[in-house]
Amino acid sequence: MLPLVYMPEQIRLGLRGVLTDIDDTLSTAGRISGAAYTALERLQDAGLRVIPITGRPAGWCDHIARMWPVDAVVGENGAFYMRYDHERRKLATRRVQSREDPELQSRLVSIAHSILREVPGAAIASDQPYRTNDLAIDYCEDVARLPTEAVDRIVALMQAEGMTAKVSSIHVNGWFGQYDKLGMTRTLLAECFATDLDERRDEFVFIGDSPNDAPMFAFFPASVGVANVRDYGERLPKTPAYVTEARSGSGFVELVDFILAGR
Repeated sequence: MLPLVYMPEQIRLGLRGVLTDIDDTLSTAGRISGAAYTALERLQDAGLRVIPITGRPAGWCDHIARMWPVDAVVGENGAFYMRYDHERRKLATRRVQSREDPELQSRLVSIAHSILREVPGAAIASDQPYRTNDLAIDYCEDVARLPTEAVDRIVALMQAEGMTAKVSSIHVNGWFGQYDKLGMTRTLLAECFATDLDERRDEFVFIGDSPNDAPMFAFFPASVGVANVRDYGERLPKTPAYVTEARSGSGFVELVDFILAGR
């Protein structure tokens, strides 16, 4: 991982969009600072597309799409995208699975309680009621941080149930199916912005911080980690090309300052 200053000038000036994780990338210690939020607006004012790519739930993403200075949002690790049309005052949502699936919700609840029995100290994430497709198990957001072995145990229990399991900076997320952040980002850009991401990946930067961002780190030449990405060491399947000096939201602001310099 190289410092941002090593990103070639032609790549920096050629960027047309910023894709960003939220937790511990845009946020710091669970909150989004004024500087980080304003940085989103600065990007839009400069004419760049701004799209959060997050593991957070549908209920949160409805709010983000409507009220944040963003062009759209991908949520629940790629289960859907949401885009709000301010002129028509209409929210468009595209899902990989139906949200009306009582059997799925019942199965997720059963798996959750099984995990809680097996992993003392874990909890169902406080944002679970707002989710439509996945299960989020909290290992450090609202509970005392669990050791690595406990996080690995949660992953193994989800996988034993046939789930895809990914570790974020606060939760272990599990879902049925093979979708991920990258797949839904491709769909969003194609359907909403007439953009073939495979042909134009050089025009986008992705910034994140944790293992569930690995598909994005692997795909984008201009992939960036905030400094706390180093906390994962060898547990990170794929490292970003570049890394900020600052951690979390301050690292996001650092990237925005770098992108906008001279524009």
